[in-house]
Amino acid sequence: MTAGVTDLTETQRLVELERYNLPGTLEDRKSTYYEDLDNLVTLAAQVCGVPFSVINVITADEQHQIAAQGIDPDVCSREDSMCAQVFRHGRTVIVEDCRDDPRFRNNPFVTGEIADVRFYASTPLITRDGHSLGTLCVFDQIPGTLTEQQRRSLEILADQIMDILDLQLRTRQLSRALAELGRSNQLLGEFAGRVSHDLQGPLTSIRGFAEMVQSDLQDDPDSRQYLDRIVGSAARMASMIDDLLDFARAGGILRVQPVSLARVTAAVQEDLSSALTGSNAQVYVDDFVAEADPSQLHVMLQNLLQNSLNYRHPEREPRIRITASGEFEHWLLEFADNGVGIAPQDRQRALEPLVRLEGSAVEGTGLGLATCSRIAQAHGGRLELDETEGGGLTVRVWFGSEPSSDPGHLP
Repeated sequence: MTAGVTDLTETQRLVELERYNLPGTLEDRKSTYYEDLDNLVTLAAQVCGVPFSVINVITADEQHQIAAQGIDPDVCSREDSMCAQVFRHGRTVIVEDCRDDPRFRNNPFVTGEIADVRFYASTPLITRDGHSLGTLCVFDQIPGTLTEQQRRSLEILADQIMDILDLQLRTRQLSRALAELGRSNQLLGEFAGRVSHDLQGPLTSIRGFAEMVQSDLQDDPDSRQYLDRIVGSAARMASMIDDLLDFARAGGILRVQPVSLARVTAAVQEDLSSALTGSNAQVYVDDFVAEADPSQLHVMLQNLLQNSLNYRHPEREPRIRITASGEFEHWLLEFADNGVGIAPQDRQRALEPLVRLEGSAVEGTGLGLATCSRIAQAHGGRLELDETEGGGLTVRVWFGSEPSSDPGHLP
C-alpha cells in the first residue's frame, strides 16, 4: 500500500485536491477515467462481499462521493462524514458494528438519520507525496468483517484508484504543455518523454493488478467483466500515450535520406495487417523514391492509413491510393481514400491537436492529422485536406517546399 500520510497541513492537502481537480464537475464524470473508477468501486464491493462501496473525496467542509456502487453518488457535510474522522490516519479501518464503536455510534450514517450503516471499512487514497485525498469505503447494513485477503485487495484497489487519478493529472499536464509549447519541438519532446514515463507506471500497475486478480476470480464472471473493462481502459490509455509521443516527437531532428514510398507503405501495412484484413481494404501505392525522414514518414502514413480504416464509408470497402510526384528533394505525396471524408468547414480544425470533430463515433485522441501536419512542417512543407473525387478524403503533403496556389502541382 502507499506509504502513510506525512505531517502535512490541511492547507497543503486542499492545494493537492485542487491540483488533482477533485472532486471535479459533472462534465468530468463523463470521462473514461470516471468510468474506470466506477468499475473499480464495483469490484471493491464484490471482492469484499458487501452491497455498497464508494470513493469519497474530503474537501474543506464536505464529503463528495465521486463513484459509488449500490447507491447514487451524493454530497454531505464533512462534519457528518464517517470517513472524515479516519481518512488521515494512513491505514485501513475495519469496524464490525458501528453501533458499538464510540467514533461512529452517533453518526447520522449509523443512527438512521441519513443511512443505517453497521459494517464499515475504509482505506485512504494517498498520493505519492503523502497527501490523503479521501477514501475507498465499503459498508453494509448488517455487521460483518473482512478477511486478511479482502483487506489487502481493498488496499490494492485504492492504489489503482490513485493510479487512475495520477493518469488523469498527467494527461491534463501533458495536454497543457502541448498547447503552450506549440512549435518548440525540442522542449516538447523532452517534456513528453518525462511525462509519458509517469503515465506508463500507473498503466503497468493497473495491468499487473488485473492479471493478479483474474487468477483469483475464475469462477466469478461478473468480477471478470469489470476486470476486462479495466484492461481495455489500460489499452486505450497506452494507445493515447503512443499518440501523444508521436505528436511530440514529430518535427524533431530530421534524419533525411532516400526513401522508397512503396517500401515504407509496405512496412505500415504489415503493422496494420489485422485491421486491413478485417476491413477488406485495398491499398495501391506508387514506387517513388524521394528525400525524407523514414521514421517520420512511417508515422505519417500509419496515421493516415489508420484514419482511413477508422472513418471508412459504411456502404463500401476501403480503397486507398498513395501517389507521389515531383523531384527528389521537393515532392508531393497524395493520400486518397473513399471514406466518409471531412466537411470543408471542419478541415482546418481537424489539423489542430486534441480536436475531435463533433458527431465522430470513433474513439481517439484527435492527434493523428495534427501529427502528420507537424511532420510536413518539419520537412519544410505543409499538409492540406481536400475531397476525393467520388467521395472520401484526399491528404496532400508537400515535402521540401510550400505548396503553390495550384494544389495539384509543385512550385
